[in-house]
Amino acid sequence: MGLGRTHAVALSGVEGHLVEVEAHMAQGLPAMIMSGLPDAACSRAPNRIRAAVEDCGLTIPQRRWTINLTPAWLPKTGSGFDVSIAVAQLVAIEVLPPRVAESVVHIGELGLDGAVRPVTGVLPMVVAAAAAGIRTVVVPLANAAEAALVPDVRVHGVGSLRELIDLHLAVQAGTVPAAAVATPPSELAERLPDLRDVVGQPEARAALEVAAAGRHHMLMVGAPGAGKTMLAERLPGLLPALARSEALEVTAVHSVLGVLDSTRSLVARAPFVAPHHGASMAAVIGGGSSRVRPGAVSRAHRGVLFLDETPEFRRDVLDGLRQPLESGEVVIARADRQTRLPARFQLVAAANPCPCGLGVGKGERCECTPLARRTYFGKLSGPLLDRIDVRVSLLPVTRTALAGPPGEPTLEVARRVRSARERQTERWAQTPWAVNAEVPGSLLRSDTWRLPGQVTASLERAMDRGELTLRGYDRCLRVAWTIADLAGAERPGPEHLGQALALRTSSELAA
Repeated sequence: MGLGRTHAVALSGVEGHLVEVEAHMAQGLPAMIMSGLPDAACSRAPNRIRAAVEDCGLTIPQRRWTINLTPAWLPKTGSGFDVSIAVAQLVAIEVLPPRVAESVVHIGELGLDGAVRPVTGVLPMVVAAAAAGIRTVVVPLANAAEAALVPDVRVHGVGSLRELIDLHLAVQAGTVPAAAVATPPSELAERLPDLRDVVGQPEARAALEVAAAGRHHMLMVGAPGAGKTMLAERLPGLLPALARSEALEVTAVHSVLGVLDSTRSLVARAPFVAPHHGASMAAVIGGGSSRVRPGAVSRAHRGVLFLDETPEFRRDVLDGLRQPLESGEVVIARADRQTRLPARFQLVAAANPCPCGLGVGKGERCECTPLARRTYFGKLSGPLLDRIDVRVSLLPVTRTALAGPPGEPTLEVARRVRSARERQTERWAQTPWAVNAEVPGSLLRSDTWRLPGQVTASLERAMDRGELTLRGYDRCLRVAWTIADLAGAERPGPEHLGQALALRTSSELAA
């Protein structure tokens, strides 16, 4: 009898896939059959739709309904398909015009009173719709500002099914309602932590500046209360604001996780994520059975992942960081599919020198046995440590440092970091990379960027002594380029290589 079509979007990780929604009404015993791998929440949509349509003064006929979600091989999870299924059914019973509905993507959950409720992941859904050539999207009113961030897409926010019906009838009559407009990102209302608050620790402050300038991973080892957490929390304030493309990537991840700040629609600053040391593999790396969800490494995409008390994390969780540290993404494999999640984060790890935390300097007050110390740091495998560019030891703050003048504020250090980033952007403009930490060692050792032998002599001697692997050699080169950028030098000199080698071997975990 009747057939209605429209479109929705299914999420796989943080990637959207266009879904064609078909509703077919036929003679026969009343039934509702759904195909296309719907999960429990999606398969209950007809019950919600029937109540919502009746609230609008309409009725879904008691016929044999077949709802098909194409492609059938893609799992459909969540209640975000309610609105699209309702529209397809209303087209099938000739309440809505088919030519209007077929070219529109509908996203949203329906309440029993006909309200269109917000859902998570709207931004990547709209991005996928735009990539598929859809130019009109209907979303819940609460998600309209988020959806409007995608360019070249007309977004309509609706608060109820009745508004949605009126919208389509108005479009059929030739009246085009005003679309939602993206609001510019607002500045953070709260005050960012200032580097001036950190007492003493000049070496650690300098190392933090180098890490921020080149986006290098960092490890801090020191006594409790030395300032490791304070330094890590002030790193996002040193980083430049995200470019719009980067901000959209970060906002998409936060949208999928449902943690998008309602006060602003675009995440314009580098995120700071600090999971608890008891977090599971799925919580940190990402995972799930029916629906793969991003973990802390993806939430920290384009920002900072801080692991406090790093040796207290599970060994498998720490080793799970090795792949995203190199590739900038996480690949979650299941029997029937693979899901890729973005994870280009900057790792900052902090650790005490021993389980009791008192093994500083001579460690006269420490009662930990050598076996306890080896077991404590044994969770930090060599391959993981080899991927960390900057390592620094922090001694306890002395009374002299407490009485001394405060250090530089965040704004001054951030100005130097921004200048160094600009030099890197100009240098690597013709390559896929933007910061020194991303540049492969093969390029730095090529004829174009190779440094003279007298400059790299200290690194070569360290390799001969077995203190550096080839990966460590390349990472020292990257840090040296960053130190040169901060100093305003065209190319690194022997002093810059020496500083880079010292930053890699200065902590108690250096090996």
